[in-house]
Amino acid sequence: AFGVIADIQYADAEDGYDFSGCRRRYYRQSLNVLRGAVEAWAAERPLLAFVLQLGDSIDGLNARSSEAERALEQVLAVLGRLPVPVHHTWGNHEFYNFSRARLVHTGLNSRPAGAMAGPPAGHCQAYQFSPSARFRVVVLDAYDLSILGREPDSPRYQESLQLLRQKNPNEDLNSPAGLEEPRFVEFNGGFSQAQLDWFNEVLKFSDENQEKVIVMGHLPIHPDASDRVCLAWNYEDALSVIHSHRCVVCFLAGHLHDGGYCLDSHGVHHLTLEGVIETPPESNAFGTIYVYEDKMILKGRGRISDRVMHF
Repeated sequence: AFGVIADIQYADAEDGYDFSGCRRRYYRQSLNVLRGAVEAWAAERPLLAFVLQLGDSIDGLNARSSEAERALEQVLAVLGRLPVPVHHTWGNHEFYNFSRARLVHTGLNSRPAGAMAGPPAGHCQAYQFSPSARFRVVVLDAYDLSILGREPDSPRYQESLQLLRQKNPNEDLNSPAGLEEPRFVEFNGGFSQAQLDWFNEVLKFSDENQEKVIVMGHLPIHPDASDRVCLAWNYEDALSVIHSHRCVVCFLAGHLHDGGYCLDSHGVHHLTLEGVIETPPESNAFGTIYVYEDKMILKGRGRISDRVMHF
């Protein structure tokens, strides 16, 4: 079994609203939800093997109040009570608070050392691990192509900005207004070709060894498990890698706080988790996934529904 949680977005701040001013955000409460999740998961030993944290662990508000380091310390301290490893993927809110170069030196860097773990170049945070025989988890870096968290003079920043401006003529690059492809906004990102090539090789190995693979990333990669805005820029490229192999059973994402789900045409489950940040005090938003030979069973808490995913 393993734990799943997304979009904690903790800040020591009064409740507020999202950018549209419509949706309530419970900044302090998010840490209580996380504490509850950690207690529930800790009680799952020895079944529980690891936890997947799907990005946006702290909110961008922390950058404005210079509280980023402290907020991250508090979140990591709660997660540190777990008797199992936590694997992190990075979301846009991590990059509102820290540069990519800084994040590498925080507890959010769960990428193991060694060249075999992930793509060889470009400070990409993708990696893979095998928690048990014939079972593999791939952590993708959905902001590998992005202007967030990178130095403006870096080639990857320039490449990402060029793509963004080509697709989004708005003065505010965070605005999807009038766009034919509304996912091309600054708060999203994509996968570099180097990462996709590495991903393809990992799945090739898993095919050959008859492994089942779970993939996670902050951004959803299927339009039926997301709205049109919250998708990864080049989601089709990631999907096409997955669909050229037999081994992937599930893709886990966050980012879209409403959550989403679909079973795609190739039998891959796409599960987008509801965000902790929009979870009121009387509710919850985390889950435990139990893995069997032929299925996974999600036991959700609060806003996250139970689900059986056959493969």
